[in-house]
Amino acid sequence: MSFYADSIVQAGDLGDFVGVQNYVDLFTGDLSTLLPAPFIDLNRPLQSSLIVTLVFTIVSVFIEAVLGVVQALFLDRSFRGRRWARLIVLLPWAVPIAIHGMMFYLLFSPGIGFGVEPLHNMGLISSAPLSNTTDSLLIIILADIWKTTSFVTLIVLAGIQTIDRDLYNVAKVSGASKWQQFKEITFPLILPAVLVALLFRSIQALKVYGIIEIMAGCNTVPSLSCMVVGTFRQRFYGTSATIAVFTAVVVAIFVSIYLYRFREESL
Repeated sequence: MSFYADSIVQAGDLGDFVGVQNYVDLFTGDLSTLLPAPFIDLNRPLQSSLIVTLVFTIVSVFIEAVLGVVQALFLDRSFRGRRWARLIVLLPWAVPIAIHGMMFYLLFSPGIGFGVEPLHNMGLISSAPLSNTTDSLLIIILADIWKTTSFVTLIVLAGIQTIDRDLYNVAKVSGASKWQQFKEITFPLILPAVLVALLFRSIQALKVYGIIEIMAGCNTVPSLSCMVVGTFRQRFYGTSATIAVFTAVVVAIFVSIYLYRFREESL
C-alpha cells in the first residue's frame, strides 16, 4: 500500500502505483498538507511526530530502567511487609490504559485535578498543561513512567533472584563493599534481564498512541502511531501505510541494537 498514491474515491481503493515516491515526499515535507502535524521539522521539533516519538521513547525508557533497577533491588531485600510492598509497586502495571489515561487527565485538568497548581507555582508547567505540546509531553512521560516502571521492576527482580547468593558471601569475606558487590556481581548478572525489559519497553514506547489520545489528543502531541491512525481515518491509505512501514523500520533498528548487545553479553 505504501507504493501506491492516496485515493479517497471509495473506501478500500488504492491510487496509482508510485514506487517509493511516498517515502520521498514524507521526508521532503511534500505530504505535510495531508498530515495533522509535521513528520519531521527541526525548526519545530516538538511538533514533529518522529522527534516526539523518539524523545518520549528515550526519556521514558531511560528513567524507567533506572527506577526499575532501584525498586527491584529494594524489593529483593528481606523486610517486614515486603509482600505488600511488591503488590503496591507492581499494581500500576495492571491498570488498563483507558483508566490510566483518564486518571492523569483528571489529575492535570485545571479546576479538577490537584496536580496543576503545585507544579504551576513551581514554574514547571502552565495553568492549562494539557493544551500545549511541551507540558502535555512531560505529563504523558510521567504517566508512562508511573505505569510501566512496574514492568521493568518485575523483569529485573526475576533476574536478581536467579543470582547465586554464595557469590555475595564470598565477596563479603573478600572485603568487598556494597557498591563493589553491585558493580562486580549484581549488575553484570542482571544486565540480560535489564536488556530484555528495555527491549519490550522500547517497542511499546515507539508505538505509543492510547495514552496520548486519551490525555491530550494527537493534535497536541503527535506521534508516529498518531500519524498512521489519523491519515488512515482520512482514507489516505498510501500515506498511512508509508508511515506505518517507517515505524516498523524504526522499531526494527531499536530491536537490532538490543540484539547486538545481547550477542556481546553472550560472548
